[in-house]
Amino acid sequence: MNTLQPEQEHLRDFSFDAHIFKEGDAYVAHAPALDVSSCGATDEEARRNIRDAARGFLAASADLGTLDEILREAGYRREGDEWLAPEFVSIDRLTVSLIEILND
Repeated sequence: MNTLQPEQEHLRDFSFDAHIFKEGDAYVAHAPALDVSSCGATDEEARRNIRDAARGFLAASADLGTLDEILREAGYRREGDEWLAPEFVSIDRLTVSLIEILND
C-alpha cells in the first residue's frame, strides 16, 4: 500500500460527481469533470469501478506531473491544501428536434 508523503496529505480524499445510467444490461458510470467512465453488471459495481478508474486516472496524472493542470482544466480549484470540486448549477435534460437536422 502506498503511503502519502506529508506534502500529499491533502490529496487523501478527492470528491467527484458520477452519473450512472443503464445501457442494455450494463450500468455505466461517468465522471464528467474527469472524463472517466467505467461500467459494471450492477449499479453498485459500476460505482466501485468508477472509483477505481478515477483513482487510476489521478495516479497516472500525478506520475506524469500533470495532475494540477488536469484538475484546473476540469474546473477544480485549489483552496489552501484542498482541491474543491466544480459546483453544478443545474443538471437538465434538454430536447432538440432531429427533423430539421435530418431534412438538411
